[in-house]
Amino acid sequence: MNIEISQEANLPSKFGNFKIKSFKEGEKEHLVIYAKDLADIPTVRVHSECLTGDALGSLKCDCGEQLEYALKLASEQNGMVIYLRQEGRDIGLLNKVNAYALQDKGLNTVEANHQLGFKADERTYDIVTFILKYFNIKKINLLTNNPKKVESLADIEIVKRVPIIIKSNKHNEGYLKVKKDEMGHLL
Repeated sequence: MNIEISQEANLPSKFGNFKIKSFKEGEKEHLVIYAKDLADIPTVRVHSECLTGDALGSLKCDCGEQLEYALKLASEQNGMVIYLRQEGRDIGLLNKVNAYALQDKGLNTVEANHQLGFKADERTYDIVTFILKYFNIKKINLLTNNPKKVESLADIEIVKRVPIIIKSNKHNEGYLKVKKDEMGHLL
């Protein structure tokens, strides 16, 4: 794995004062947001990019609210958010918008991805283990509902899986049901 690593910088934010560092993996540039004094066993959120949810406040998913919750928790508990550049379950922004159009016609998120020729979820998490080892983190509390994230971190001791429950709305109820029923998320 050929990874380019940035210098460390300060990131004062509305959630707290963080440090940031970027990890470039091929064409993808991931961001790590972390407390200056990480806890011995930090709470870590592995968050995949969702431009529509994270930046535009989309109600079709729970991504933006999950990110905000994770940043608040990272600030309060001296934790970390690993922001992976894997837009749309790693199908890219153009295909994500095409999937949205298929969802507008009645398909769910998994069906839309399949219609476009993708698996339900194309994401990988190999870089996460690299990042945690870079920070010399051997044990974490993992803030996730996704069992694939738990499985992918076999080299890191997960002391506790911390659920991240966001209240549903009329626009994302179906999306959350698919995550639970078809993708095995622990909701």
